Amino acid sequence: MASKIPVTIITGFLGSGKTTLIRNLIQNANGRRLAVIVNEFGEMGIDGEILKSCCSNEEDVLELNNGCLCCTVQEEFLPVMLQLMERKDTIDHIIIETSGLALPKPLLHAFNWPELKPQITVDAVVTVVDVVGQATGEICDRERVQAQRLADDSLDHETPIEELFEDQLSCADLVVMTKKDLVDETQYEEVRNIIAGKVRPDVKMVAAANGVLSADILLGVNAAAENDLDSRHSHHEEDHANGLDHHHDDDIDSVVVDITAPHTPETLIEALKELIETYEIYRIKGFIDVPGKPMRLVLQGVSNRFDHYFDRKWKDGETRKTSLVVIGDELHDKDLAAIINEKLTVVS
Repeated sequence: MASKIPVTIITGFLGSGKTTLIRNLIQNANGRRLAVIVNEFGEMGIDGEILKSCCSNEEDVLELNNGCLCCTVQEEFLPVMLQLMERKDTIDHIIIETSGLALPKPLLHAFNWPELKPQITVDAVVTVVDVVGQATGEICDRERVQAQRLADDSLDHETPIEELFEDQLSCADLVVMTKKDLVDETQYEEVRNIIAGKVRPDVKMVAAANGVLSADILLGVNAAAENDLDSRHSHHEEDHANGLDHHHDDDIDSVVVDITAPHTPETLIEALKELIETYEIYRIKGFIDVPGKPMRLVLQGVSNRFDHYFDRKWKDGETRKTSLVVIGDELHDKDLAAIINEKLTVVS
């Protein structure tokens, strides 16, 4: 029987650096024929667009935008995997990028389905950790969450975001500590020790800056994770076993915002930083139309930290516009587009 196709699942919280890691992997695959499945939380596929821009064949990047993959495994994931199996002779390795809100263990269970198990194996679950977010307390241990706990005696349990983050770590075969270059050695070691206490014994932890990590480290782990489910603790499964519903993203919204007011990358970022001071926003990402530039600018934001770079030229016939995806807590009743455009109008 032909050998199984290895699959690497890349998971991690919003803005941890998953897409940047995969982008670097695609560009330095060393002859490996990769297929990539991207699952995004929201209706606008930013990450898939970014990965297509650096892939020689756009058909090798498949997007799932209809919900968190862990909640839509059978409806969304299985058909895509079966589609890939139809051309498995042209694929050496499959990379799956989950959304930042996805639980990896329900996805692992799917690899034991009769339709998939004979053909593929999970080489590794790779959990990406934003070292800066952990060092500054931007993720999980936010001051406002702690204040809520102190003010409300009923909040004596972990927040859903903390549970989600712990589930992503407990499922890991490899942990990638990203953005190490943005903290000092003392901060890095403090975060590393905290993360080491949340992962299973003998899980390897490696550091990366700008998503640069050898494909030989990320691929070829040979964990066969689908055969080792019991050792991977899950709050999600515990809740179901106790008859509780576990909705890890009920209050988290993904909002698409079109920017129509005149702006530069600098003025837009300043307006977004003001927005973050007012609302509970975890992630901002999108594309900027820079006047006078033929290239599309990619914008990535986590908390009040922003990065941007040109990825490709605008295509002929493509509408040049600035569109962002904003992910945060209870945002749908806020007219974010009007708020941001108003701020930019005042500046201009």
